[in-house]
Amino acid sequence: MGTEELLSIDPSELEFPFELKKQISVSFQLLNKTDNHIAFKVKTTNPKKYSVRPNNGVVLPRSTCNVIVTMQAQREAPPDMQCKDRFLIQSVVARPGTTPKDINPEMFNKEAGNHVEDCKLRVVYVSPPKPPSPVPEESEEGSPPRASESENGHLNGSELPAVSGKHIEVRDNSTEARALFLKLSEEKNNAIQQNKQLRQELELLRRGSAKGSRGIPLLYVVLIGLLGIIMGYVIKNS
Repeated sequence: MGTEELLSIDPSELEFPFELKKQISVSFQLLNKTDNHIAFKVKTTNPKKYSVRPNNGVVLPRSTCNVIVTMQAQREAPPDMQCKDRFLIQSVVARPGTTPKDINPEMFNKEAGNHVEDCKLRVVYVSPPKPPSPVPEESEEGSPPRASESENGHLNGSELPAVSGKHIEVRDNSTEARALFLKLSEEKNNAIQQNKQLRQELELLRRGSAKGSRGIPLLYVVLIGLLGIIMGYVIKNS
């Protein structure tokens, strides 16, 4: 901050967030710490490039005044973003009751014996602040990605197999096991019925067979063998 005897100026330099083809405004403050009326005038080395409001005025005792400087839109940036423009703020003690309309160039004429204080402000170009870029939400480390949902809260059809595929597989295996069990149960029941029927026929043959006949023992052996094969098949598949 440049501290002068009549006026203090804040900030000590004008920082413009430079952007091409855009009009930019900044401000600085004049602080009168004295008990006098202080008249001021603002000059610049490049008057066509800047407008100053107000460019002159009176700061009352123990008061402040804000000055707005507007830079016209620029078509090209200076080399290395360096600016050589300067502002000069001149201040002088004025009579009480002086108004901005009473200010004239003669008040700031040092050759006429007036005590005029000068303060210079340089112009600095800075890069404009960048807007924050949107950051996508990341899932927690180690956790599986969540299935996306439609507006009504249901899972998308393309992602449904990935979520419920295991249930479908278990359901299919359960259906096949139930069908196989029913098939084996049916075959077992049929084998038991055939076994019972063969036992009845065998008993009848044993009772009605003639003694000493050679054909009957052979039939008996065949039936016993067939019965053993059927029971072994049932036991194996149960």
